Amino acid sequence: MKKIAFYLGVFSLSIIGGIIGQTITHTTEKEVNINQTLYGVNKVDNKNVKTVALANENLNIKNQLVDLTYASNKAVKSVVHIQTHFVREQIVYDPFLQLFYGENAYKIRERHGQASGSGVIISDDGYIVTNNHVVQDAKEIMVTLNHQKFKGKLVGTDPSTDLAVIKINAKGLDYLKLANSDDLNLGEWVLAVGNPLNLQSTVTAGIVSAKNRNIDLLTAKYNPKENIFPVESFIQTDAAVNSGNSGGALVNVKGELVGINTAIASGNGFYTGYSFAVPSNIVKKVTSDLIKYGKVVRVQLGVNLIENNSDFQSKLNFITSDGVIVLDVIANGNGFNAGLKSNDIIIGVDNKKINSLPQLQEVLLQYQPGDVVPLKIVRGQLHKQINVLME
Repeated sequence: MKKIAFYLGVFSLSIIGGIIGQTITHTTEKEVNINQTLYGVNKVDNKNVKTVALANENLNIKNQLVDLTYASNKAVKSVVHIQTHFVREQIVYDPFLQLFYGENAYKIRERHGQASGSGVIISDDGYIVTNNHVVQDAKEIMVTLNHQKFKGKLVGTDPSTDLAVIKINAKGLDYLKLANSDDLNLGEWVLAVGNPLNLQSTVTAGIVSAKNRNIDLLTAKYNPKENIFPVESFIQTDAAVNSGNSGGALVNVKGELVGINTAIASGNGFYTGYSFAVPSNIVKKVTSDLIKYGKVVRVQLGVNLIENNSDFQSKLNFITSDGVIVLDVIANGNGFNAGLKSNDIIIGVDNKKINSLPQLQEVLLQYQPGDVVPLKIVRGQLHKQINVLME
């Protein structure tokens, strides 16, 4: 099992059989009188019966249990178990080599190891998305699906989002459709599907606890020379996740993919209540680019940013505490060429309201070179729109 600062994850779910209650409006005088008592109606007539029916409809009086069996059965057919054999170089210091043999005390040795995780089939011809750390440095990749084993081929990796795509030689596979992760609501039921602790095809349940979370999991990998620009805008859930579920599916009640389980926040290496997934909108962009180009094609605004708050609003006399502040603009960058200025506040991209830096990073990641990005900004006391051509 691979271990990192956060154990990358899957989620444990309790399947709840749901019974949807139906509200039936009765027309007998006795039953109408009961409704009249509830709603303060004094007379029995057709108008009052209609009023009672409307009141029942508006109050949505029904059983709210959610049936998770459909999504569970659909997801397990498209989640695979991934096992890898990896080789990594390790620098070893041995002073006796130089002291007794006159050799360099620093030697590079290969370290062999095994790792396992999960993956999600995203096309019927065998493309699978997983976490980058699941297949990192892998020399061999073995994929297990419904007790069948396939040799996996690495298509591409993206350390910036901790995603990767592999391919198996198979056709007619069950796969998960990618949903729009922007449509997720706080409190919405989601399922985590994967292979925690070598327990294959495990399903766990939870709710969406937060969106656009930055947990500093990938920050240390920042490396412009290698085109690594970490993007963290995780979906946080309370679905149980443990080692081995990295790369597994986070699905909604329709059985659609809304995220890839990636990490847990834990002091002991096991699930303690917080799990995090890469949103499907990021997954869609990254996997599409990796399949088409073998790498992710990124665009940059060419500005340095910081999140706005009430302190900045007070000190700088802003008219809002929302959005993201432009600290400075890099000369001849995309933002510079579009007319962005220091102290501009980005409050929206197209029709999406921007409340945080992770959210802005997630939205911008979905654009390609040549796209025009409409930014809604506040400059001084004015609201403006600036169109940025991404080159």
